[in-house]
Amino acid sequence: MRLNTISPSEGSRHSKRRVGRGIGSGLGKTAGRGHKGQKSRSGGFHKVGFEGGQMPMHRRLPKRGFSSRTAGSIAEVRSGSLMLLPSDVVTLDLLKGFGLVPHFCTGAKLFLSGEEITKPFSVSGVTASKGVVAAVVAAGGTYSFEAGV
Repeated sequence: MRLNTISPSEGSRHSKRRVGRGIGSGLGKTAGRGHKGQKSRSGGFHKVGFEGGQMPMHRRLPKRGFSSRTAGSIAEVRSGSLMLLPSDVVTLDLLKGFGLVPHFCTGAKLFLSGEEITKPFSVSGVTASKGVVAAVVAAGGTYSFEAGV
């Protein structure tokens, strides 16, 4: 077989339709474009959503809503659930390991809720509300947040 001898199989390719070539072709006179109107003329097409000069639907309706691209990536953790942890060091990896934070989350934030913090925790690499930071420090623990941790 040679590349210069390959051709499509018989009947698989149709010849181009020649419009406007007389009444016998079935596509003479208006050439399948109907009578008058914008679509019958050459260059007579407008952009998607054009409604003939009327204010288009996408501009008539009000803008509404917002979907955050990072909303699901930061998990919320209650401070009361920290008391259930066996370790005194609280990190994002530890919270993921104990199932308090989903595995796909890139960060977590601690909120003051539930039991009072009595154990001295060392919290790092996790954001926290002012109340949690105050409670951790009051219990004798430490809080530090490095963005790269």
